[in-house]
Amino acid sequence: MSHIGLRYGNGPEILKDINFTLQPGSMQFLTGPSGAGKTSLLKLIYLALQPNRGFIHLFGQDVSISSRDELALLRRKIGVVFQGFGLLGHLSVFENVALPLRVTGKKHDDYKDDVKDLLQWVGLGKSLDVSPDTLSGGEKQRVAIARAVVAKPDLLIADEPTGNVDLQMGKRLMRLFLELNRLGSTVLIASHDLSLIRSVSADVYTIEEGALSLNPAKRPRGKK
Repeated sequence: MSHIGLRYGNGPEILKDINFTLQPGSMQFLTGPSGAGKTSLLKLIYLALQPNRGFIHLFGQDVSISSRDELALLRRKIGVVFQGFGLLGHLSVFENVALPLRVTGKKHDDYKDDVKDLLQWVGLGKSLDVSPDTLSGGEKQRVAIARAVVAKPDLLIADEPTGNVDLQMGKRLMRLFLELNRLGSTVLIASHDLSLIRSVSADVYTIEEGALSLNPAKRPRGKK
């Protein structure tokens, strides 16, 4: 994206002249104080918002001149972990996670084992058939993460993905993100968790008062 500006209604710009590039296959973090614009920036990247000015190119395509059908195809390449989970209460845990595969036309027998294995990995192997409405916040978070990664998206965007889970599960989920990145997905994680950010050698973008700055990657502590 280049020279992006965003405001809500007639208010002041909350994102000011943002220039931001996600290199294919990279892992990057986004941090900053609450209310600085992190979630708004993520929404622009996964096409839930349109900027008031500037240009967004996604997978080599200018989204400002893309048709509705073209935008829908672009969105299918993106996995998103929402802060509000975004789970569908009328679907089971299994069905929520399988949804990105179903919309691409895959058959149940082709994906059922992958979905079950992934839910087992995030500690929900015994909750396949329950409604997400019956789960705790941390469990809902894990379902949302499983749904975001199950299709091995070209781009994964995660907004505070470890905010509702304990330390051990947070580390386990981070290994899942790292494996997805190793397989070729671009990963962008918004987080306040400095220990999580310091555990990985990745560029860290900081957004503050609507402006974006880059802190180049450093090696995780204790690693050579």
